[in-house]
Amino acid sequence: MRFAIVTIDRYMGIFQAFMDAGWQPIKLFTGASKNEFDTQQQVIAEAERRSLDIQLSRITENDIMALRAQGCDALVVAGYSWKIPDTRQILPYAVNFHPSPLPIGRGPYPMPQVILEDRDNWAISCHKLVPELDAGDILSSESFPLSDGECHESLDLKIQIAGTRLAKKIADNFHTYWDQAIPQNNATYWKKASEDDRLIDFAQPIDLVLRHIRAYGMTESFAKFGESILVVKRAIGWQEPHSFPPGQIVHLNQRKLVVAVQDGFVGFLDIAPLSSSIFRT
Repeated sequence: MRFAIVTIDRYMGIFQAFMDAGWQPIKLFTGASKNEFDTQQQVIAEAERRSLDIQLSRITENDIMALRAQGCDALVVAGYSWKIPDTRQILPYAVNFHPSPLPIGRGPYPMPQVILEDRDNWAISCHKLVPELDAGDILSSESFPLSDGECHESLDLKIQIAGTRLAKKIADNFHTYWDQAIPQNNATYWKKASEDDRLIDFAQPIDLVLRHIRAYGMTESFAKFGESILVVKRAIGWQEPHSFPPGQIVHLNQRKLVVAVQDGFVGFLDIAPLSSSIFRT
C-alpha cells in the first residue's frame, strides 16, 4: 500500500508502524510547531531520510488530487489541526487516529476533559475519514487504564503508546478492519477548552484544584489575581485548616507562591506572567 502520512512527532509510532508493515510512504503533511506538543522535527527527519515530499501548509483538495496521480492508496492522519478536504471520491482509503474511545470524546482536543472527569480508562480509535469531524466508521480502538493522579503528560504518553499498538494491528490487516468498520452511534462532542475553562477556581477543595491543573499540565491553566494572570504548568497542594479567603497569596518565594483554597493550599512551581506580573522586577 502506498500512503501519505499526516502527523506530528507525538505520533511517530503510528507512522513507523505502517512502514514496518510494508506500507510505502510517498509524502508527509505536517504543520508549523505551535508548542512543545506538536513538534515535527522527528517526522520531518524521517521523511527527509526517505526522500519524501514534505508539506507544511494546509492540505487542499488539489493536494489530494495530486496524491491520486502519484498512485496513493491511503491517507493516514494522526494529529492535525486543520480540517482535511473530503477524500472519499479521490482516494481509495483515508483513516484518522483520534485520542478517544469513539464515539465518546469527539472534538479537537479531548485529553483535559478525561482527567477533569476522573475517568479510570481511556482509548485511542482509528476511524474512516469523513467530512464530519471524528464521525467516520470505527476500524478499531486500543484501550488502557488510567491511574489516580493522572496528568495531561502521562495521559499523552499512554495515548502515544496505545496508538502505536493500534497502528500495528490495523496496518497488518487493514482491509479486514476497513471492511468490518462499525458506524458510530450516540456520539459525544467535547469542545476545545476556552481560556475561561482553564481558569483555576480557588473556592474549590484542593483535590479538585490540583486535578484541574493536572488536566491542562504543560498546555497551561490560568490563575487570576486582581488584574494579573499567571500561566500555570505545575503545582503541588495539601489540606490544612486556615482562615485565609480562597485565592489569597499567603507565601511568595522567588518564582514560587502559595495560595489559599477552600480546605488547604496550592503551591505553584512552574508559572509565568500572562499579563502584568505580581512579581517585583
